[in-house]
Amino acid sequence: MKINMPVRAMAKASPTRSKGPVTLEMVAQLAAVSPSTVSRILNGTAVVSALKKKAVDDAIAKLGFVPNPVARGLAGGRTLSIGVITQAIDSPFYGAALRGIEDELDPVGYSALFVSGHWNAAVEARCIDVLRSRRVDGIIVLTGRLTNQALKTCAKNVPVVVTGRTLKAPGLVALNFDNFVGGQLATRHLIELGHRQIAFISGDAEQPDGVERFRGYCAALDAANIAFDPALVVQGGFTEASGLLAVDRLLEARQRFTAIFAANDQMAFGAALALYRHSLRVPQDVSLVGFDDLLTSLHVIPPLTTVHQPAYELGRLAATAMLQLLAGIKPSLELPAPRLIERESSCRLRD
Repeated sequence: MKINMPVRAMAKASPTRSKGPVTLEMVAQLAAVSPSTVSRILNGTAVVSALKKKAVDDAIAKLGFVPNPVARGLAGGRTLSIGVITQAIDSPFYGAALRGIEDELDPVGYSALFVSGHWNAAVEARCIDVLRSRRVDGIIVLTGRLTNQALKTCAKNVPVVVTGRTLKAPGLVALNFDNFVGGQLATRHLIELGHRQIAFISGDAEQPDGVERFRGYCAALDAANIAFDPALVVQGGFTEASGLLAVDRLLEARQRFTAIFAANDQMAFGAALALYRHSLRVPQDVSLVGFDDLLTSLHVIPPLTTVHQPAYELGRLAATAMLQLLAGIKPSLELPAPRLIERESSCRLRD
């Protein structure tokens, strides 16, 4: 005789997707393995059969289990997070670097925590305190105003990777781009096109990269036996608005120039707008060269001649160096050398 059992009694006593959080123990129960086995499989340290691993993977998929990286990290003495001090989240240059950091950290289970220093040493110091209070495993500093000593002191407590510096200390790695050579390349390009009255829009005088680009500009003039003219150098601030104002000042002073080297692409964009508003054509009346090779430099009109600085690669290398520090490996990484990207914003000087 067939007996009809109640549906509730026939149900398999196994965990199903619930309204509450799915736990590692629930995955283990459904996969018929121990919680420690699930943990080792998630960490990639388990030596188990393919069948057992598939059972765990299937259980994770069925239950919608999301591993808690913080809990996993704390079990190993880490939080699996890296603090990153940028200078401005909305900067197109640093934005590319941040993307490079994320793309390098994400595949290995690390997350980046971004904060902005706004080119202020006191603010950056507070950022360090905030990040350390969050127990980050390491700190990446993108350029900034912190002193070398402050960075060395920080590195005594947490691994540090800093860009835009030449610096050595235990627990610290510095990555620096050759801005001096980049400045030479940009200026030499204009000289080779026949220009001798080359204006220079400088960046912040306290930023090492801007100082080095100016040194490169001066060195290229000197190598070509062109006298340095301080009237052709105008202070900028690495923003589009400062590039526009710099050209306005040059024109108001009736300063003659046939070319402009702007210390970054953003100032070059502003300079191009100022020239347009004064009915001067680029490059027919004034050749224009920038620095950085932002993605937008290819799409402005005319496309901008510039020095390529690999912002995305900078971010990836900074993250790689940090992961190597955390793994006890001594990083030996170098940024690619600067190279000139010649586009339509520069041309040979017409007689």
